[in-house]
Order: sequence, then structure tokens, then C-alpha cells
Amino acid sequence: MNSRKLSTNKMRMIYVGIDWLTTFIAFFAFDVCRFHIFQGESPYFVNLSQYLLMPKLILEQIFIPTGLLGIYWLSGFYNHPIDKSRVHELIVTFNTAIFNAILLFFLLLIDDRGPIASTDYTMIAASFLLLFVFTYVGRFAVTNLMRSYVLRHQLQYNVLIIGSSSNASLVRKTLIHSSRAMKYNIVGFVKLPGENVNGHTDKFRDLDSIEEICRNENVDQIILAPESKEDDVVLNLLDRLFPLDIPIKIMPDTLSYITSSIRLTDILGEPFIDLTSSPLSEFSMNVKLSIDKLVSALVLVVISPLMIALMIGVKKSSHGRIFYRQERIGLKQKPFYIYKFRSMYEDAERNGPMLSSENDPRITPIGRLMRKYRLDELPQFWNVLKGDMSLVGPRPEREYYIRKIIQKAPYYALVFQVRPGITSWGMVKFGYASDIKQMVERTKFDLIYITNMSLALDIKIIIYTFRTIIKGSGM
Repeated sequence: MNSRKLSTNKMRMIYVGIDWLTTFIAFFAFDVCRFHIFQGESPYFVNLSQYLLMPKLILEQIFIPTGLLGIYWLSGFYNHPIDKSRVHELIVTFNTAIFNAILLFFLLLIDDRGPIASTDYTMIAASFLLLFVFTYVGRFAVTNLMRSYVLRHQLQYNVLIIGSSSNASLVRKTLIHSSRAMKYNIVGFVKLPGENVNGHTDKFRDLDSIEEICRNENVDQIILAPESKEDDVVLNLLDRLFPLDIPIKIMPDTLSYITSSIRLTDILGEPFIDLTSSPLSEFSMNVKLSIDKLVSALVLVVISPLMIALMIGVKKSSHGRIFYRQERIGLKQKPFYIYKFRSMYEDAERNGPMLSSENDPRITPIGRLMRKYRLDELPQFWNVLKGDMSLVGPRPEREYYIRKIIQKAPYYALVFQVRPGITSWGMVKFGYASDIKQMVERTKFDLIYITNMSLALDIKIIIYTFRTIIKGSGM
């Protein structure tokens, strides 16, 4: 449903606009409450209009609602603007209203009078109540309008089911009898090798044509329903489907090893697991992304003298470029160029891809020093700032080695759920890999990271990385 894809950003902007307007109204009402409470405590202003026209309050009225939009974004409310759950909408709005009320108290109301007075509690309660009521009413209205629009125009999800067995038929029945407002249009079934066809023969397609089907049918979601419940079968499918950048769902009883590393969610109330979403909550994902951007920008400024020194050292140490650029595979198997300081002699891989080893003669003297302290990785903060990478995440590999790893460890396909990182649990616990066997071993640590992914774990990995750098045990 191409119109749905196009409407996602439009709906997001509608929610942002409504949130700003309702927050503006709530904050204006809050200023009115402030005036009456302060007048009752210590009369100062002649009238309400004189108070509201204070330059300080006018600036607050403009900038506070705009600033609070950042809190709404961090909450994850705008991540998926279509098909919102009313319960989730209520909970997120309630939580952000509490946070914003406390934030406003510390920004605008707290002073050096001493202990918090009853007036302060009144102001906190008033700001919470106004922010919650006005914001939720605005969001509730938009969500209801969206639902009525869906029902009126009978918008549908275009769903492609991978499988042709009884599992596929069960998925079809579940979607057809769904009670959700947004209905499902099953564009076809993909027959997998060795599976028997279970009805609906006119809609069965070949696996080799899946890219064409998704493009021509404007597929919104892919649901895996293979006859075999073997992990390897599904993992090989994921490896094929990730580059399509379409949400992939699966029935919860289909997997064992894979399901353990996925945050259980649902698809519009239906019992499916999302295999393409990060295990982190929407709030944690946004906080992680914000930290990535802020820290990378700060680090690039602070270490600029060191980077200039390393640039001079690399240039003088051997003939060739200062920076090494190489294509790697990132989130959803999207390729990107990773940047490093060149630590090897020019044309070190003229005979084809080769992994480095501890005593690799291709490494330059300054390159050995940089690798020991991981200094060759510093330009990757630019990759993080661009959004290709994160500070912490599985290390990105080349397509050449990914194919070899997946042959031995199909579960490696799961790392493409998250952005690759400058450092990782695999790099901390295992270090550099000099052959495919070691790369497979290191991958196990990356899967452990994805299973237990959290902001606290990211901090732990960064601390361990600093210890590695200080000890000079990067090689």
C-alpha cells in the first residue's frame, strides 16, 4: 500500500503540530495558574495581562512548547505514527506529562527560598494536569480521525506470506478475521523448496521473484510461515529478506533460538513477532541515537588535534592515502563506507580480501601503534554522526566475509537488526579475528549483546573498551 508508506511522515508531522499547539495552550493555561497562585501568595502584578506580557514569559511561551517536543520525540511517540494503540498512547502521554512537569519545576519555578513549599506542589500538579489533559485530548482526536479515515477509505496492509503449508493457511485465517480497523490484503504466498501447496494456487509465487513481488505489489509487511520450524531455514530467509527493508513478522511458536533474542511485540494486536525491530524500547532507541550523535560530535571536536597528528604520522610513515575507506554492510543489510586511518601499506589486499593477524607484515609501524590503542578507528565517529553506525553494536563486516560466516553460522543474519558499532561486546571479549572460525566465535558475543541489549550494557562495553585502549591490548 504505497499511500500508507507516503502517509507515515505526514502523520508524524500532524502529531508534532498538534502536540506543539496543545502544549502551547497548556503552558499558557499554566501561566494563568501561576499568576493566580503567586498573587494569592504575594501580590505583585496589577493584572493578568501585565503578567502575561512580561518579555520573559513571552519567550517561555514560544520556546518551552518547542523544547518539550524533544521530550515527546525521546519518548518514542513519533516513531510509529500510524495504527497507534490507545492504551500505549495514554501511558506514553501520562509518563511524559509527569517528566515535563518536574522538568518545568526545575527550569522555571525552583529558587533559593529553602524547602519546597505547598505552592510548589500545587504548581507541579497544575503543570502535570494541564500538560496531560491538553496533550492527550489532541492526540486522541488525531488517532480517532486516523481510524475513521481508515474505515472510510478501507485502507489495507499489503501482506506477503512466505510459505505454502498449513502454517501459511493459519496465518491467512488469522489476518482475515482480524478485528483491527486496518485490514489486510494478502497479495500472495511464496512457495518454499520442498513444501506442499495448500490451496490458493492462483496466489503462489516463486521465491526467486520475491524482490519483484514486493516492488510491484507495494508490500507493507512480510510474514514468515514456513512448514519447517528449523532455525536455519528461517535464518536463511532473513538473510534474503533484510535488504528489502520491509517489516518481517513470524508466528511466536515458529522459532526457538531466534525468538529468544527478539523483543516480543505484536502486529496491530495480532500474535506475531517482529524480527526487524530493535530489542530496545522506542524510548531507549531514541536515547541511544541521541547519545550517539551528541557524543560523536563532541569527540570529533575534542580529539581534532590528535587526529591531525595521526594524519601527519600516517602520511609520513608510508606512501598512500591517509584515510582508508571500505564498503561494509550495516543495518538491514544496507551497504555503507566505513572510514579508518590507514594502518597498512597501500594495496595490502591486491591479491584479494585478507584478514589481519598479530604479526601481519602489511601493517605499517604507525599502524601497529594505532591498532594497539584502537586509534585507527577514530574516523568512525564520523560514521556514527552520519547515522551509518552506533557507538556500540556488532562490528560491521564486508559482504565477502558475511557470506562465509553465514555458511557456518546462519544466525549471523540477526545482527542486521541493529546498527553496527565502533565497539562491541565481541571486540571487548574476543578482539580481532584472524580467520573465519574466529569471526564465527566472535559473532556469538554479538548475539549475546543483541539478546541483552540495553543502555546500561552499552555503558559497560564502553568502559571495557576504554580499559582495552588504556592497556594497549587492542591487537
